[in-house]
Amino acid sequence: QEQLVESGGGLVQPGGSLTLSCVASGYTFSDYRIWWYRQAPGKEREWVAGIVTTSDSATYEDSVKGRFTISRDNAKNTAYLEMNNLKPEDTGVYYCYTSFSWGVLWGQGTRVTVSS
Repeated sequence: QEQLVESGGGLVQPGGSLTLSCVASGYTFSDYRIWWYRQAPGKEREWVAGIVTTSDSATYEDSVKGRFTISRDNAKNTAYLEMNNLKPEDTGVYYCYTSFSWGVLWGQGTRVTVSS
């Protein structure tokens, strides 16, 4: 059974850093792209970053460019989202996501709160 499990969220002060992890299981992780999304309180889920299978190319939503870095370690079946210079507007639940020809897969999410 395919599964994505996020971890690494928490409470951090503005300007601080966190690194989120997403561990995949039940499928060949290296064959599929992976994305990070987030959902702020009272708002719709939005795309944050994505990375291709070989880590050669990554894309970012404009508000996180230069602050967030997405990466993956195919040997560990894990994707990461390194977040620096965090702002209160980065607060939300962060999800990793992938898609297959037969459907999509979401993790359960990890909560990030940026507050002083």
